[in-house]
Amino acid sequence: MSLLITNGRTVNEGSQTEQDIFIKDGRIEKIGTDLHADSATTVIDAKGKFVLPGMIDDQVHFREPGLTHKGGLASESKAAIAGGITSFMDMPNVKPPTVTLQKLEEKYALAAGKCAANYAFYMGATNDNIDELRRLKRGMNCGIKIFMGASTGNMLVDDERVLEKIFADVETIVITHCEDTPMIQANEERYKEKFGENIPLENHPLIRSADACYKSTEKAVGLAKKFGTRLHVLHLTTAKELEFFTCGDVNDKQITLEVCAHHLFFNDQDYAQRGGFIKCNPAIKTEQDRAALVQAVADSRIDIIATDHAPHTLQEKSGTYFKIAAGLPLVQYALVSILELVHDRHISIEKLVQVISHNVADRFGVIERGYLREGYWGDVVIIDMNQPCTDTPDKVLYKCGWSPFDGFEFRSSIDTTIVNGQVVYQHNQFPLTENIGRRLEFSA
Repeated sequence: MSLLITNGRTVNEGSQTEQDIFIKDGRIEKIGTDLHADSATTVIDAKGKFVLPGMIDDQVHFREPGLTHKGGLASESKAAIAGGITSFMDMPNVKPPTVTLQKLEEKYALAAGKCAANYAFYMGATNDNIDELRRLKRGMNCGIKIFMGASTGNMLVDDERVLEKIFADVETIVITHCEDTPMIQANEERYKEKFGENIPLENHPLIRSADACYKSTEKAVGLAKKFGTRLHVLHLTTAKELEFFTCGDVNDKQITLEVCAHHLFFNDQDYAQRGGFIKCNPAIKTEQDRAALVQAVADSRIDIIATDHAPHTLQEKSGTYFKIAAGLPLVQYALVSILELVHDRHISIEKLVQVISHNVADRFGVIERGYLREGYWGDVVIIDMNQPCTDTPDKVLYKCGWSPFDGFEFRSSIDTTIVNGQVVYQHNQFPLTENIGRRLEFSA
């Protein structure tokens, strides 16, 4: 199999160039000008379009095993490639949870042949699995996930002694969901006394408050500094928390930071229109917070943009405040939503590529992906910045059947997605019948 992408404008490693890309047997063999079309089985003319390394999403909940009424590895990875995401890292809060090495390998075995994109899985921390976490070595997976805010099952780690042991003893990168559960519970009781079960959704960011986020993030960063732990903080939502993080090259940082697409797009004024469909944890907060997060991406204080894709059924997203599940399906339209920041000149397209691809590969040690380089795997997305696309119910690919961006017209669209050198999505079609996603490899 060979593929030639011609006439496109490649965006890679901080620059834009007009180059052709020749991919053979899954890998990029040659990048240059005037490469010969007769050497390729398939030729894609990308004239007028941007050619980027595929997005690597370091935070998704694809719900398999055990929660497949919401989504699955096949359905959600198909939506991901339609959104320009060529690799993903899936969370451990499934049923049964991925909290032992055996369950981790069982999940990898389950994924083989099911994923349209490349895949990796986190191992989860609990209050009682420190011995398993110590057995996890660098290179075995993408890292260890700690829920320092409420989660499903027993995956909330709230024992201070256990937290210290995890930060002190583990070899792999630690990633954290930072919200202080006691503060949230106190807020819930206060608002419940005021409103009963019918708490208006606009109070969600006051219940899952900025102070609750700040307190937990302060703790995580403090533990990482105390023990020298490699820490990656997920889905930051407030301007106030940014003070814990520094600007600069991701490779020079012990502690790195992520923001999610929906926290860069929505603010608390959107609850009035979208209600429970944008209820997520941590909560979407103020316009001032959103603007500060966008600026932090531009300033290299925030290192990675991800999705936290977390589908729920329509039934689970309805009812009173406490019954509405928290989480949004996002992978299909996340990248085009981030491209709105490029259209509005808040960030450059070079910066976008850095935070969705390069930095993810560098921070997690993903081997031979995340860049357009000779010898690397051919994971590529072709973007048309001049072709709008609208999120409508008939186009939604998620198993749950809905999208938080419903009705929004984006100014860009995903033209083509290439995974491991093969066209898996092009012009709203899926030319392959088999799933060719591979297990991601990580440096030891």
